[in-house]
Amino acid sequence: MFFLAILGQALRQAVMVVVVGMGLATVFTLWTPGAGAGPSLAEQLAGVLSVQPPVSEATAIPVVQVEPTPTQGLDSLRIGIVAGHSGPQNDPGAVCPDGLTEAGVNRDIGTRVKAGLEASGFQVDLLDEFDNRLENYRALALVSIHNDSCEYINELATGYKVAGALENQARAQSAQLTACLTDRYARATGMRFHAGSVTRDMTQYHSFSEIAPETPAAIIETGFLNLDRPILTQEPYRVAQGVIDGVICYVRGEPVSPQ
Repeated sequence: MFFLAILGQALRQAVMVVVVGMGLATVFTLWTPGAGAGPSLAEQLAGVLSVQPPVSEATAIPVVQVEPTPTQGLDSLRIGIVAGHSGPQNDPGAVCPDGLTEAGVNRDIGTRVKAGLEASGFQVDLLDEFDNRLENYRALALVSIHNDSCEYINELATGYKVAGALENQARAQSAQLTACLTDRYARATGMRFHAGSVTRDMTQYHSFSEIAPETPAAIIETGFLNLDRPILTQEPYRVAQGVIDGVICYVRGEPVSPQ
C-alpha cells in the first residue's frame, strides 16, 4: 500500500508537469520576437498559469478623474499666462516697504511658467493685466498669476488660493483647471490652500469676461508677499513648477486628489 501511495503521488506530479509544459509550449509557439501587437510574453505566461498581477499602491488611492479637455474652436496648443498687475498702464499691486512689488514677483513667476510650458511643446502668450490681446482671447487655457498682501495680517496669512471662470460657457472646464492647479500647486510647493479668503475680485476677475466665452480660465494667488516671501522670491522655480504642473494636469486630463 505504501508503494502504491508513492506511485500515485508521482503520477499526479507528472500529470501537472505535462499540463504546465503544454501551456508553456503553446505560449512559446504563439509568441514571435519583435511582434508589436498582442500581449507580451510575461502577460501570456501569466494567463497560462492563472497569475494575477499585483495591485499597485496607486490604485488604492481614491482619485477624481478629470475629463479630457475639448479643443473644438480653440487653439489646441496655445496657453495664455497673465502676469498680474504688469503693463505700463497698471498699478504695481501690493508693494512691500523695501520696494518689492507684486507686479515684479508675478512677472518673474509668469516668465518661468512660460518657459516651462514652451519646453513641453505649448505655444504660450505672456500677457499684461489689461492686455489688448485678452479681448475674445481663444486658447486651451488661460491662467492669471497674482499674489496677496505684503503687510503682516496674522500668522495664518500664508498659502495660496485659486478661483475659476465659472460663469462662462467653459465653466466645467474652468472647474477642472481650478482643481488641477489646486492639487498640483500644493504638491510642488508644499503650501496649503488658504481657505475662506477667495475674494470677489478673484471669482469675478475682469479677464474672465473679456476672453472668448469658450476659453477655460482660472486665477491663482501663489502666496502672501509677507509670510510666503522666502519661497516666492528665493524658490520661484518651485512656484512656477506648481502652475506648470497644474496646466499640464488639466490638458492631459490627469486625476487629482479629492479636495
